[in-house]
Amino acid sequence: MRTLAEITAAHGFAVLEHLEAEAQVPVLPGLQAQGDLFVVPRAVRGRHAADRAQEVPGAGIAVIEAVGSGHEHRLFAGTPGTAWWTPAGPGAQDIGVLEGTEPAYLLHPEHGATGIASGAYMLRHQREQADEERLVAD
Repeated sequence: MRTLAEITAAHGFAVLEHLEAEAQVPVLPGLQAQGDLFVVPRAVRGRHAADRAQEVPGAGIAVIEAVGSGHEHRLFAGTPGTAWWTPAGPGAQDIGVLEGTEPAYLLHPEHGATGIASGAYMLRHQREQADEERLVAD
């Protein structure tokens, strides 16, 4: 396992100072959440069939953009050339599909890092029911 400090240094992504830099970041194959973002395993891989799939670049991909005073969730390949991203349509609960042959990482300034095992995953916004159903803002 890599530490939060190793992951943030490798990708040049800063997290808040109160997070434990030497904490080990587990790489998990199952359902997980990072704030308002869910990582949901998919049984079927489709990178070769998806014409919109793109390799996750070294600078990562903001899968949830920073809005207002919020922070972005940025996706990084653990090793270059091992992760592909297919975005979903704008405004949807589903954000897109991650497919990887090695671990990938989601980084967030307040939440630190989440390790995602190789495989296929749907990244999805969390929804809440208030006066009306809406996406949760992190």
